[in-house]
Amino acid sequence: MDKSTTEFNADELHPPIWLNATFIGGILSTYENSPELKVTDLKITPASAQGDHYASVMFRATAEYTTSKGKFSKPLIIKTMPEQEGHKKDMLSESHLFETEIGMYCHALPEFERILQEAGDNTKLYVPCIYHSLKPRQVMIFEDLVPQGYTVIRDRPVTVDELKLVFSKLAKWHAVSMKVINERPTFLKEFKYGLFEMPTITTDPFITTGMGNFIEMLDKFPDFRKYKPHFEKIKDNYMQRLQVEMHEYHKYRRNDRHYVLCHGDFHLRNMMFKYNKKTGAQEDAMLVDFQFSNLCPITVDLTYSIYMLMEPEQRWEMGRDLINDYFSVLVATLKKIGFKGDVPTQDGLWEQIHHNKYYDFLMISTLLPMMLAVKSNNLKIHEALQDPEARKKSYYFDNYVTDVSKLLPKFEKLGYFKDL
Repeated sequence: MDKSTTEFNADELHPPIWLNATFIGGILSTYENSPELKVTDLKITPASAQGDHYASVMFRATAEYTTSKGKFSKPLIIKTMPEQEGHKKDMLSESHLFETEIGMYCHALPEFERILQEAGDNTKLYVPCIYHSLKPRQVMIFEDLVPQGYTVIRDRPVTVDELKLVFSKLAKWHAVSMKVINERPTFLKEFKYGLFEMPTITTDPFITTGMGNFIEMLDKFPDFRKYKPHFEKIKDNYMQRLQVEMHEYHKYRRNDRHYVLCHGDFHLRNMMFKYNKKTGAQEDAMLVDFQFSNLCPITVDLTYSIYMLMEPEQRWEMGRDLINDYFSVLVATLKKIGFKGDVPTQDGLWEQIHHNKYYDFLMISTLLPMMLAVKSNNLKIHEALQDPEARKKSYYFDNYVTDVSKLLPKFEKLGYFKDL
């Protein structure tokens, strides 16, 4: 088999017909205000490896072009919706992913950066979007971060210092969003479409079979059987109870809870890191892919990160040290930007995290086995999402079984099985 067909997503091996020099030339001409701009060469390749993402189709392009000022080259990332028929298109075609991400790049994040800068903090929260459209097709184009020295971590564990860096950036983002929610509650009203607003979330077999597969696995291991009745009890209604948690800001808001504009998909492949070329010291981390960003409890990104971002040693402690570091940056940023609302307490944050336990149940039963199988190269992401038998296998890989053996006693100690 050709190497390219195993390393990249199949729908990214060949760009669509409309993605050509004429299309890119028109965009660059407008962006650079150069009517005479002409693209002389355009090279297009897949933008990411298998497992990096699923909720879009991405290409990396290098455009060679001329203007009245000379010859130039611009590296680009092009993001669009899947056009090939199949599970991916069915899952995404009726979603709000592109509207959400365009709103993040063009509305929310520029304002967040402005607020930080006004307070003397020059943290960069996003890479500028140079073009976006919803019709006749959904497209977003960015300058490529790779030539700027950013890279995605794929072939090694993420370090504690790298995790601290991305949690610091998330904390600043969350803090500014709290200020905006408090002072201008309608400014972010468009961000109401997260993972649980996906049209197929309650019918996709990946979601609907997850808890059943998990319970079946628990029955296979003697040490896990005592936990089986807890999950059997919630099997038929835990998704409904989870949706109540996820919709809390919009429908069931509480005065004793804290809410933010979350990232929504806070995992390693949605982060790019930059290091000093001479010393190797880390210089920056850039968050990308804001398609699931929405207004929700402050706990959503944090709980998600425990299972989808952290290494096992952090996950087995429920991310305590990293989340406490995040909390310190959150509170410091709230003070720096002049937040006038109720500031979270560390104990209060943990109480809210543990209260929203149904998200943990989704993570451990459905998303964690997929993530670990893909990360360890035991499965491709499309297999985990589309192949029932392949998906079942992910529940018996050693790394997942080990994680379950550490997490279930932690759940019990935290009282997650009480009052189910």
